[in-house]
This record gives sequence, C-alpha cells and structure tokens, in this order.
Amino acid sequence: MEMEVVDTPKLQQEHFHVLVVDDSVIDRKLLERLLRDSSCKVTFMESGDKALKYLGLHNSSSTSSNHGIKVNLIMTDYCMPGMSGYDLLKRIKESTWRDVPVVIMSSEKIPSRISMCLEGGAEEFLSKPLQLSDLKRLQHSFMKSFDNSSKQDYANSSIASNNDNIIEKNVISKMKGIQVEHGFKLWYVTAIATAILQIWKSL
Repeated sequence: MEMEVVDTPKLQQEHFHVLVVDDSVIDRKLLERLLRDSSCKVTFMESGDKALKYLGLHNSSSTSSNHGIKVNLIMTDYCMPGMSGYDLLKRIKESTWRDVPVVIMSSEKIPSRISMCLEGGAEEFLSKPLQLSDLKRLQHSFMKSFDNSSKQDYANSSIASNNDNIIEKNVISKMKGIQVEHGFKLWYVTAIATAILQIWKSL
C-alpha cells in the first residue's frame, strides 16, 4: 500500500512499516484512509494476541522468532478484548522489539491511563477518532525509528566487518606461517644438498 505520512524527503525515500492493532473495523478503515497516501506498508491486526504472534512473541517469550519481519512503528488501541493496548505495550517493551516506538490510541482521555502508558514506554497517547494532524505529530517517532534502524544496521555491519577482519588476519597469519615454514625447509634441504656436494667433490 503506497502512503505518505509527512513531507520529509528522508521518509519518502524509505519503506516504512506500520503495525496497527485495533479490534474495531471502523477504526481500522479510518486509519487505512489516513495512511492511504503515504509510502508506508501497513499491517492490520485485530487483537493483541495476533499482534504478538505476528511479531514472533509466543508463550511469554521475550525473544522474537520472526527475524524476517521489520516493523518501524506500532499503533494500538487501548481497549480491546483479551489483551489491552497497555498489556501489549508491556510485552513489546520487554522483548527484542523494545526499540520500536509504540503509540496508544483511545476514545477515552483518562489522565491516569495516559500517564500509565507514557510511563510504560509509549511514544504517544492519541485520542480517537484520529485525524491527519495526529499523524503529523508522529514525525519524531518516524525519525526515531529510522535512527534506531540505522544504528542497528551500522552495528550489524560493524560486527560483520570485524568478523571479516579477524578472518582475514587469521588467514594472513597462517599464510605467513606456511611461507616461513616452507622457506625454512627449502633452506635446510639446500644446505644439506650443498654439503653433500662439497663432500663428494673432496673425494
């Protein structure tokens, strides 16, 4: 789905993946309409349990088993059957997805609920129904997610580069050892041959 959230050149050049969790069909359709014109990929889930399954967080595990999925932003409703948005937030922040910004949405502006979610790690608490201006408020969340992704990519490339350097050094070291060893054997054989030749000539 081709969408554009904010007029930022950096964001327009990237493929941004938003995971939306909401049990309301109407609210999901509204978000789909708001995100329709952006360059994001949007995935909709109707419950927290299905979202955790999608993220690979099964059986209360904090380690994701879905390594091929990349999500840049998670937007979840607060009031849902079974698992609330706050419970989903806690599971995410206790997992390997902890660096992904999470936005909580609710039709009820209860101060204690808002404080609890923000203190629990939520990036924003937005009131339903969402409007285009609400998505523009999330620009810093988009940038934060890109920064986290860039840092992770840099860390991964650094690790790979270090591993390559270590392997290269080991190979060079072994090659040098082989060269020295072979050089010594060649000198030793030459010395013995020369000595034998000198003895033969003296006879």
